[in-house]
Amino acid sequence: MKKFIKLDALVVPLDRSNVDTDAIIPKQFLKSIKRSGFGPNAFDEWRYLDHGEPDMDNSKRPLNPNFVLNQARYQGAQILLARENFGCGSSREHAPWALEDYGFRAIIAPSFADIFFNNCFKNGLLPIKLDAEKVDALFRAVEAHEGYRLAIDLEKQAITTPDGQVYPFAIDAFRKHCLLNGLDDIGLTLQHVDEIAAFEKRHLAAQPWL
Repeated sequence: MKKFIKLDALVVPLDRSNVDTDAIIPKQFLKSIKRSGFGPNAFDEWRYLDHGEPDMDNSKRPLNPNFVLNQARYQGAQILLARENFGCGSSREHAPWALEDYGFRAIIAPSFADIFFNNCFKNGLLPIKLDAEKVDALFRAVEAHEGYRLAIDLEKQAITTPDGQVYPFAIDAFRKHCLLNGLDDIGLTLQHVDEIAAFEKRHLAAQPWL
């Protein structure tokens, strides 16, 4: 998993509430569990004008010019600005996989669905909860200024705007540690590989018939 320490990146505004995981990555793309290759189909039904299916050549599909991710000013954005209850719906982990594969490293919203929120941390995405008033202010700023960027410092737990305004945010200490060090569940387990090996050795000696 990629470490998340600091990020200075372009922001894209997705001005919709209750964006569910089927909108983030539609159900027909859930056959694979490789964690990669989902980026071209993130927000598939909003992003393209035709119906998407696995193994299609997405480079040849017609884009929806009205969808924000397709607008030239937001290309290369790594911070997604969203509205309340982002990631609601099913518990599919493919949703953060698709967002991360697209290129997002952080999502800012007033609230998130619980399972999606937890899945983000396990996949190197930083979901940040800010008060609705602050999110409103950021939406206005992003839309008013082309090329609008935010600086996120996870260690300091702060977002800094181009004019120097600082928005602090809260994060669980354990999740912060995992992101700063790039540790997913497997990485956490591997930190104890010596203890696991020692336990297995003792267990085998005590119960050699197993």
